[in-house]
Amino acid sequence: MRISSLLFLVMAGLVVAFAPLPVRSIAPQERIFQVDARQYAYSPSELRVNAGDTVTVHLVSNDVVHGLYVDGYGVSMEADPGQTATLTFVANKPGSFRFRCNVTCGAMHPFMIGKLTVGTNEWLFRSIGLAAIAVLGAVILVKQKA
Repeated sequence: MRISSLLFLVMAGLVVAFAPLPVRSIAPQERIFQVDARQYAYSPSELRVNAGDTVTVHLVSNDVVHGLYVDGYGVSMEADPGQTATLTFVANKPGSFRFRCNVTCGAMHPFMIGKLTVGTNEWLFRSIGLAAIAVLGAVILVKQKA
């Protein structure tokens, strides 16, 4: 009984971790964001889009010259103080990408980062499933010892 329970839990964990999740087909759309930049933060600091969306970012610099560079996409822009710069690209790579200031804007410049999430966060759902399997395994283990 003990080996079959363990085997069941391992198999369930593998299915949750590696089985493809059902994907909703969402038509690409145009997403427009205004991102305010001031020493040493972006607001909003997180942008969420779907794969295939055309993303337009209007960067507004509130104090000094700021930039925005999107890791993984290799696109960037710079905005002068009180000015707005615009960047448009197609979010065709799913995952999470950091965006950061690519213009030295002061002492805390290296910490001026944000996050672009393209597509759904499937690892969240997989983690929840694996946690549920771990709880089930703990319950089975406790019952077997009793």
